[in-house]
Amino acid sequence: MSTESLGATSKKEPIIAYDEPLKEFQDILEEALSVLNYPPHVYELLKRPMRFLEVSIPVKMDNGETKIFQGFRAQHNDAPGPTKGGIRFHPDVTSDEVKALAGWMSLKCGITGLPYGGAKGGIICDPRHMSMDELEKLSRGYVRAVSQLVGPTKDIPAPDMYTNSQVMAWMLDEYDHIREFDSPGFITGKPVALGGSAGRETATSKGVLYTLQTVSEKENIPVEGMRIIIQGFGNVGSYLAQYLYELGAKVVGISDVLGGLYDENGLDIPYLLENRDSFGIVTNRFQNSISNQELLEKECDVLIPAAISSVIHKDNATRLNCRIVIEAANGPTTKEALRILEDRNISVVPDILANSGGVIVSYFEWCQNNQGYYWTANMVDERLKEKMAESFEKVASTAKRFNVNMKLAAYIEGVQKLAETCRLRGWIKF
Repeated sequence: MSTESLGATSKKEPIIAYDEPLKEFQDILEEALSVLNYPPHVYELLKRPMRFLEVSIPVKMDNGETKIFQGFRAQHNDAPGPTKGGIRFHPDVTSDEVKALAGWMSLKCGITGLPYGGAKGGIICDPRHMSMDELEKLSRGYVRAVSQLVGPTKDIPAPDMYTNSQVMAWMLDEYDHIREFDSPGFITGKPVALGGSAGRETATSKGVLYTLQTVSEKENIPVEGMRIIIQGFGNVGSYLAQYLYELGAKVVGISDVLGGLYDENGLDIPYLLENRDSFGIVTNRFQNSISNQELLEKECDVLIPAAISSVIHKDNATRLNCRIVIEAANGPTTKEALRILEDRNISVVPDILANSGGVIVSYFEWCQNNQGYYWTANMVDERLKEKMAESFEKVASTAKRFNVNMKLAAYIEGVQKLAETCRLRGWIKF
């Protein structure tokens, strides 16, 4: 992670606050449980995390001052097995967001058949304005603060927004020092040299790509020549843009925190990747720059929100000009917006299906750590593609069976395994 060239960036584009991620999670969860005719106490158990920890992390900054950072860790439900979920560093992290993300992770693991419950972590900070030394101190401090609750058979962290393999390496090292033994299975998304898996860095993007290819076949829209807008140019959005460009798709729009870039003839993706910093900001911008809100409403075949939550809401859903939305971000479409898009016959492939590639390959990494046997990149890629295809078909079948949209079907599919593991343990009856 580098903070080079950040001084060249302009003021961040404001984001409209439509964000109620925990309520969004709870509302659709309640609807899914109602379709399944489960009793109310199942919802009461699953609507919030079983454990939630809030921590204070003191960090001595480069200027000599000590700053106290606020961090969180939510463990949604450990009935299926250890909990699993990323850690994000972001100035807008909230406790409700972390709780919702942990719940979504539980559902992802249910859909993909992984032996995990969901978890999530976050620290309120802005890594774009922190040095590498400050980030390392913060990463190690977070592990010390949550060390009693995490571990390779308890709760397994991973990268998320504004964190990467280097942050995971610092956290792994700190955990090893605390426990006094080598424990590569404690965390995933590590550098390959420290027991990370081939293909983990690109896993979420590859999963979205495989989902798009499945949709392409079902909707009879060839990927080659397909007009695509990717809202977000971080790790997921940038790799996805590269893959789509190589397959001959026309990426007509991308965005970062400074705004959107749009060209109806297709953007020069290699140029944008060359001029992208480690936080997904295009440093050498050109004239056809628009706002993020404008970008979402431009004409395309497929819109892929790949940044923050709740960017598609009731106030702009009527103006989207696409045929399909594939949710690469967590919770980018609000419940009200989903109804509007459904009325407009715009298909939405839900986040807990489309962006599950990251947790799938994290599971592969954990398995490799436990076995001490490491797979080739081709093995990882083939197994990821197989898992994504199986998961898509399960959700599509559930949607048809219950005559519901893909979003609700994904919740139904994900919550069934979770509820069943709780029932088998004797926690609930239904």
